[in-house]
Amino acid sequence: MLTAGSERWWAEKKGPQWQPEGDGYRVTFWWRDPAGTELTSAMQRVWIYITGVTDHHQNATPQTLTRLPGTDVWQWQTHLPAHWRGTYCFIPSERDDDFSPAVFSGTPERAALREGWRKLLPRAIADPRNPQGWTGGRGHAVSVLEMPDAPLQPGWNAPSSNYTPPVQLTWRSPMLHNTRQVWVFTTGHDNDAGRPLAILLDGQFWAKSQPVWPALAALTAQSELPPAVYVLIDALDTATRGRELPCNDDFWLAVQQELLPLVRATAPFSDRPEQTVVAGQSFGGLAAMYAGLHWPQRFGCVLSQSGSYWWPHRGGQQDGAVLEQLKCGEVSPHGLRIWLEAGER
Repeated sequence: MLTAGSERWWAEKKGPQWQPEGDGYRVTFWWRDPAGTELTSAMQRVWIYITGVTDHHQNATPQTLTRLPGTDVWQWQTHLPAHWRGTYCFIPSERDDDFSPAVFSGTPERAALREGWRKLLPRAIADPRNPQGWTGGRGHAVSVLEMPDAPLQPGWNAPSSNYTPPVQLTWRSPMLHNTRQVWVFTTGHDNDAGRPLAILLDGQFWAKSQPVWPALAALTAQSELPPAVYVLIDALDTATRGRELPCNDDFWLAVQQELLPLVRATAPFSDRPEQTVVAGQSFGGLAAMYAGLHWPQRFGCVLSQSGSYWWPHRGGQQDGAVLEQLKCGEVSPHGLRIWLEAGER
């Protein structure tokens, strides 16, 4: 039996390990302290941030790995369903006061919990022992984990290398007073003005962190998707994203009046609303819904994943802006094709 923390022991660790337990798996996460044992290292905490389990959306006490005494080994365990898939990261810290004491007394105080994670996340790191990972939507590194029964991901399971690389455009917007990159990816014939249009928000993620082209090309080749024009819009930065995506008329007017004509000069596409989809996650999911509800004559299809429908009221004590507009009849989903989705643990 190998000694925990020995070189041979660490050589066997290729990321989290799991074993069957009930209807799921008992999963163990490992992290190696580069400074050694508690005698030589100042490390006090190794916070673990797991999608839908310990992240800032969960009103739960933050979790930290614990050190095996006398070693450089930190570990933490949890139970995950057999079909679970998500991302995680570690946040090593030499402090023991990263969170307010209010977070650890009974039900965590939500504002204090979010503030603690807000300060910590810029220091997050991916799991060095897990080769699968990317830069997450919040700009920090994450690692990927999926349980044995995680559902098939069409396109990603057999990506294609047979595609034309995207065209990168520079959108200089007088209406928004900023400049950003936009990626235009096309499938099918370049002169086909009848192709559907898909607008992907947080485009920098789908262009750089997790390039979506191989999956889209594969699904198109399999006739699971029609030939189309995909427009990926860079969010620029957290502050700009938080200003432009939540229920912002100026952003969507600029998209229609400035960006789409720019794209059309490169790749013709359909003007029909039933042939136009806006897709986004979190603030992007909210923005996609807002676009469909307010400009249904242009954006007839909505793909909203984990939309931030609480905005602008955190805490769930009051309906968000879109829900209020729907209740009072200011907008209507009539005629729209909407796909709503939210992840689950």
